[in-house]
Amino acid sequence: MALRFERLTEADLPMLAEWLRRPHVAEWWADCQNLAEVREQYLPTLADDSTVLPYLVYRESLPIGYIQSYVAAGAGDGWWPDEHDPGVRGIDQFLADWHSLDHGIGIQMVCEFVQFLFEDPAVTRIQADPAPSNLRAIRCYEKAGFRRVGVISTPDGDAMLMVMERPQ
Repeated sequence: MALRFERLTEADLPMLAEWLRRPHVAEWWADCQNLAEVREQYLPTLADDSTVLPYLVYRESLPIGYIQSYVAAGAGDGWWPDEHDPGVRGIDQFLADWHSLDHGIGIQMVCEFVQFLFEDPAVTRIQADPAPSNLRAIRCYEKAGFRRVGVISTPDGDAMLMVMERPQ
């Protein structure tokens, strides 16, 4: 069953705030602890000119997760200072319910989102940067076709850079 990606809206922010407080999400996404912080961080991504594109992920009519893409080049705040290719997209994602973990749903979500992103001919590469200790995320990305480049230093600390080139 295919998943559906719908752009995040302001009306979705209370649900996103609740998801971000769930222990299995907060372990890796600890930057927003309440609705005010979620609004501050995610409202700018809803603007038409945002280089970050946030999506809710649906399975049938049920929202099951969050995924975002962003233009890596020029991301700012110390992120990807050596990236100059405007076609490189970074992605971040999580499943909302811990019951969904370890059932292949995250792999499906990443695979379908990568396919969605590569529909844009301008996208040249997709990268992810999970924490080196986030073995579940690393395995998910590998099973979705990403390859490990190595541990890098980011504004959030060390990360495992993982990439997928545009299929030929």
